[in-house]
Amino acid sequence: MTTQTTLKIENPTYACVAAFIDELVRSGVQDVVVCPGSRSTPLAYGFAGNGRIKVWMEYDERSAGYFALGMAKAAGRPVALVCTSGTAAPNFMPAVVEAHYGRVPLIVLTADRPHELRDIGAPQAINQLQMYGTYAKWFVEMALPEATNEMLRYVRTVACRAAGTAASSPAGPVHLNMPFREPLTPAPVAGQPLPPEAERDPVAWYGRPDGQPYVRLQQAPRRVEAPVLEELSDKLAGIKRGLIVCGPQDNSALPVALVKLAEALGYPVLADPLSQARCGSHDRSLILPNYDAFLRDSRFTQGHEFQPEVVFRFGAMPTAKPLLLFLKRFPGCRQIVVDGGDGWNEPTQLAEDIIHAEPVAFCQDLAQIFATNNRRQDRSWLEAWVEVSRRTTTALESAMSGLSGMFEGQVLAEMAHLLPEGATLYAGSSMPVRDLDSFFAGNDLNIKVLSNRGANGIDGVVSSALGASTVSAGPTVLVIGDLSTYHDLNGLLAAKLHRLNATIVVLNNDGGGIFSFLPQASHPDNFELLFGTPHGLTFDHAAQMYGARYNRASTIEEFRTAMQRAITSDGLKIVEVPTERASNVTMHRQMWAAVYDALASGDREASLKA
Repeated sequence: MTTQTTLKIENPTYACVAAFIDELVRSGVQDVVVCPGSRSTPLAYGFAGNGRIKVWMEYDERSAGYFALGMAKAAGRPVALVCTSGTAAPNFMPAVVEAHYGRVPLIVLTADRPHELRDIGAPQAINQLQMYGTYAKWFVEMALPEATNEMLRYVRTVACRAAGTAASSPAGPVHLNMPFREPLTPAPVAGQPLPPEAERDPVAWYGRPDGQPYVRLQQAPRRVEAPVLEELSDKLAGIKRGLIVCGPQDNSALPVALVKLAEALGYPVLADPLSQARCGSHDRSLILPNYDAFLRDSRFTQGHEFQPEVVFRFGAMPTAKPLLLFLKRFPGCRQIVVDGGDGWNEPTQLAEDIIHAEPVAFCQDLAQIFATNNRRQDRSWLEAWVEVSRRTTTALESAMSGLSGMFEGQVLAEMAHLLPEGATLYAGSSMPVRDLDSFFAGNDLNIKVLSNRGANGIDGVVSSALGASTVSAGPTVLVIGDLSTYHDLNGLLAAKLHRLNATIVVLNNDGGGIFSFLPQASHPDNFELLFGTPHGLTFDHAAQMYGARYNRASTIEEFRTAMQRAITSDGLKIVEVPTERASNVTMHRQMWAAVYDALASGDREASLKA
């Protein structure tokens, strides 16, 4: 079936814009986030009039950037983002930076004044060229629109290239600066009929038949050659002490492949909460979710029996600092980083190998070669790690059940019991994601776990989670701190505008709770002024302002009740959990002490049996 887009020559700008948008849709772009403005009028009218792309209006550019980012991250496909000229465009910068480091596909379209109005004092005209610097994978200054065959082929090509470049591995943001001359509205001009050029070159005007993109950018998966894998397999045959580490990544197929590799090699998988490996119907018996807790025990990390000889790393660097410190203890250990793009996810400076290969294929191929050669590793190393993880889980559950006050870590632990199939869990970038790492054990349900860990900023998290909610198969729950919530209160408007279903859990410890765990806390002079930053805010009035249902939960029982009600109801819900910074630190230390005792007890039992 042939799909055509009729281009009216109401003015040349609209012919070009319609062709450009047509190709974005043909290239798989399904959503666009539009901010209001005058110079971007052709883009706004063009997207709204297309009919095959969903338009999401956002009034604040900074929130809009993160809304698009959350949507693209959760959907795994490019989302377009539009603003007018001037200072609107710099407000996208934080989201562009996060998209760059988080490998999220965005197509940023900034409208601009034409060249003759630049650098002469014209209003709302700033230098937008290369505005996002190296954070954009690709930048192009678009030509001024013309209703010619050559120009229409040009804009179709650029649109396809933009979508393909944003999505290709490693994914990231692209920036197209689009100057427009007046008239900006689709007012008729002389010569309504299509010009003869349209008959001579219908593809330029209507696109390729059957809805195909004008040009398709295809990226073949990289695979490591068999001789290289054979050599690696030979070396691994004599190494029983290995680890597989999976950091933040969004490929839902990778956890299954990691488990197959772990089974073949006899190595445990240390899975970051953002690895998508802690939750799911795949075999999780070799996946250790709580290494952040037991790697804090110096008696464990300094013991020779747990010293690795080789470490495979997938995804970005994990959240847990104890893991990083553990790896740095063994600079002679061979570290192999497998990266599906051309990136360099290697902050340890210890890796011996950086392998640019499709991770799923790499795991499958290496496991197959290892199994074909009938190699079976001694599983005592693997079983020892699994046992440590089991004792850690038991110790944490027991310690949390004995707490009398509200503990932030328990809120994250409860998510494994509260969230249903298909849910999306979004974690704030400061303490929530760290507590998620330590206390969220996962389950056998398909739950997507996300956070803005590209640049680790606390800004835009509300908007990102609400953007993710638009494509979530089930309910979306955001767990966030009070300062991060305050930082993106404007983002709450999206839920009201678009009638989104989401639950926001605000852990309110009246300030910057993470600093109580950092060295600054040992210097009390001016600590509260500079780092504690108490604000005295509660979020009941914000909930009322944006039409959200509000609950305050001061005990874990109240929290469970509030969450069960929130997850099963529509609209925006805010559950505020008041906590206290000093006692929260104390309770964290109680958790670590319980783990230390459990591991020490296990060591004593092993010694007695020996």
